[in-house]
Amino acid sequence: MRRVHIPRNVTVKPPTLVAHRGYALRYPENTMPALRAAIEAGARYVEFDVQMTADGVPVLLHDADLWRTARMDRSIHDMTINEIMQVEVNEETRLGGRFTDTRIPLLGEIVDLLHEHPETTVFVELKRASLARFGVDRMVDRVLDELDPALPQCVIASFDPTALEHARSSRNVPIGWVLFEWSDNTHTAADALQPEYLFCDYMLIPDDAELWKGPWRWVLYEVVDPDLALSLAAFGAEFVETMAIKEMLYDRRLIPHRT
Repeated sequence: MRRVHIPRNVTVKPPTLVAHRGYALRYPENTMPALRAAIEAGARYVEFDVQMTADGVPVLLHDADLWRTARMDRSIHDMTINEIMQVEVNEETRLGGRFTDTRIPLLGEIVDLLHEHPETTVFVELKRASLARFGVDRMVDRVLDELDPALPQCVIASFDPTALEHARSSRNVPIGWVLFEWSDNTHTAADALQPEYLFCDYMLIPDDAELWKGPWRWVLYEVVDPDLALSLAAFGAEFVETMAIKEMLYDRRLIPHRT
């Protein structure tokens, strides 16, 4: 997408920043240290990903396989929760040896974190690999059961609109659809789904496009440049997702959203 030129004498309201997989720039993504560091830095919106183990336990993990985060050539779908609890997801290749003994969190651990921080909202992305492996109804119901004590602080997100429809119909929980492409078909589908949030990789948006109007709030990702964040806000994005949450929150151009 094109950047929006902001004249020097024009003030743009900064976007609300979302911690993408926690403070993932400096900590292993989707881990409790990453989530806590994001909240401590001032994030009031945090996103994380959910997969399911072979015995049906929801955990925080982006990839179905463990190679990138743990250097293990195995799939979480073929491992029980007892096996998963022995895995270190310290991202040693990216972060060195600073995060030994960092484990994959259980989704249930998020409830305690949210009770400690009632001002925090989480975007819970249900990954398509687990939805396909275990079925939409089973995974969605399991996730909602785990999150039930803190559900008012949660938004269920996914690329899969069927999973979102099931989440909304069963618990009336807010939903966020993650767009896999920018097209007339997805625009029509968004109008039919009417999600509270639309997520999109800003790079998918054509230069001549405008953000679709609707009841939703736009969340554009992945951004680590404050100038780009302000340009996206001028374009119409209310939220911007970033793995560099502390750096972005503490940039003086985005300070109005520090709390």
